[in-house]
Amino acid sequence: MLMPEAQAATSRTVHTVLGPVPADDLGIVSVHEALLSVMPGAEHAYDIPFDRAEIFGTLARKLTDFRAAGGTTIVDSTGMFGGRDVRMYEALSRSTGVHIVASTGMGPEENLGGYFLTPQTNPPTPWPADKFADLFTREVTEGMVVPRVERRGSAGLVATAATRGGMTDTDESLVRGAARTALATGVPVSIRYGADALHDLRVVLDEGLPADRVVVGDLDRRDAVKAGWPTAVAEAGAYVAIDHVGLNDDDDVVPDADRAALVAALVAAGHADRVLLSGNAIGVAKGRPAYDLPYAHVQSAFVPLLASHGVADEDIQRFLVGNPRDLLTVR
Repeated sequence: MLMPEAQAATSRTVHTVLGPVPADDLGIVSVHEALLSVMPGAEHAYDIPFDRAEIFGTLARKLTDFRAAGGTTIVDSTGMFGGRDVRMYEALSRSTGVHIVASTGMGPEENLGGYFLTPQTNPPTPWPADKFADLFTREVTEGMVVPRVERRGSAGLVATAATRGGMTDTDESLVRGAARTALATGVPVSIRYGADALHDLRVVLDEGLPADRVVVGDLDRRDAVKAGWPTAVAEAGAYVAIDHVGLNDDDDVVPDADRAALVAALVAAGHADRVLLSGNAIGVAKGRPAYDLPYAHVQSAFVPLLASHGVADEDIQRFLVGNPRDLLTVR
């Protein structure tokens, strides 16, 4: 008979588009990526081709390459309105063997549709956090919405973002709603901070969510590195997403050489158990700029760079396997 500890270990699962899978089966995980990145409305634009068979073929090739490089799980962290196509993701997962964790959530405020931004009240007011929480929670407990048709699969992550100039009232409702969904369902929260990573993290933690259920993204932005936020976020107990690996020609983020030094410094400070790595690659973009970075770039190019900075293999394995597994496990 299994002891309680063993029973808990065997029941640890993660929500994927094909249903729950054992957390230990995730393997190498890329935690902040986009399969589809679609500007809302672009699917209806006459001048933007939207051939689903072509899109499927492109994504299947990229996921197959990721799998061939040792990758096992992709987290599509685009939320509800970034182009998420649950049916296509199911077919992609079946055909490539890659686990796909899809996300609910939305934000920042400027990306919301009118219905979510200004409900029909007099005067119009932002949605309260509980209303966002109910919306996101149903996508975890009842399935992600395929518009006007059905629900399919359970979201494995709540992803939201704050306005770059600073968290607005609507952003705060979104973030608090995301935290309440995480508390209610056991899935984690991903936040992309606006102007102050620590302020935005405190909003999440103020809802009572344990810090180890939160990942703060964009922490390889130059302002984050200069302010020391990656270390501060790790010290608070949340996960630190170094998630623009491979982006070396953007003044807003540090290049890979500095990313590797940042990761090495986090390890030296005792925070190897808080680090997550990914590239924010876009599989197919419609109405947005393309970003054709291989999903396997972290394994193929960044891992050797980390090794050259003295980061041990066991720590690299932790970044790619252990930490994302612990984050994504439903609790």
